[in-house]
Amino acid sequence: MPDQTPPNIDCDRLHPLLLVSDIPAAVDFYTNKLGFAHGFTWGDPPEMAGMNLGSVSIHLYKGEPKGNYVYFVVGDADALFEFQRSNGVEVVVTPDDRDYELHDYRVKDPWGNELSFGHYIPPIGPPIKIERVDMPVRLEKRLAALLKDLAEHKGMSIDSCLEETLLHTFEVVGNDVGVASPHTKKTHQYIQELKKKHGIDYDTHASYRFEE
Repeated sequence: MPDQTPPNIDCDRLHPLLLVSDIPAAVDFYTNKLGFAHGFTWGDPPEMAGMNLGSVSIHLYKGEPKGNYVYFVVGDADALFEFQRSNGVEVVVTPDDRDYELHDYRVKDPWGNELSFGHYIPPIGPPIKIERVDMPVRLEKRLAALLKDLAEHKGMSIDSCLEETLLHTFEVVGNDVGVASPHTKKTHQYIQELKKKHGIDYDTHASYRFEE
């Protein structure tokens, strides 16, 4: 009698395969229109190509297109949408917030494959009535300048930006080995630019050594 218990198999990656009729043309479209990076092309003549978006890879395979559909969770769907739209990509569904807590859109390639790109929407919940109080705060000059720019970048007041940062750092994550961050990967990249802009050349623990 066959074993009915499935084995416990590790699987650390998945490569969706999309059928296209022309590999070189598809590589060009996915690179220059959709914003993917070309990973590889296999075969002579080409039969398959790997296309990368961040750490995710899909494979384009030469065959009769059948209209597949794949979904990508990205850091900033709006920025990618603007790039794709400016390159004349066919838009099937425009960007919007969905009930499943993602902000996404859908496009179609010339071979009928549909691709959705979305980023997570932080769960906000109902408003919370609070009372704010004045608290004199003195910050290192360069750090204060960064905070001002960061709050403006995020469309927040400095008060709200500080509250957001504090509340997240009070939350332990990862089996008690770290704390939460309120910033997306894109925002972290922007913070690195701000650190260079304002000449912040000290490390995370430097505040313990600050002297006036």
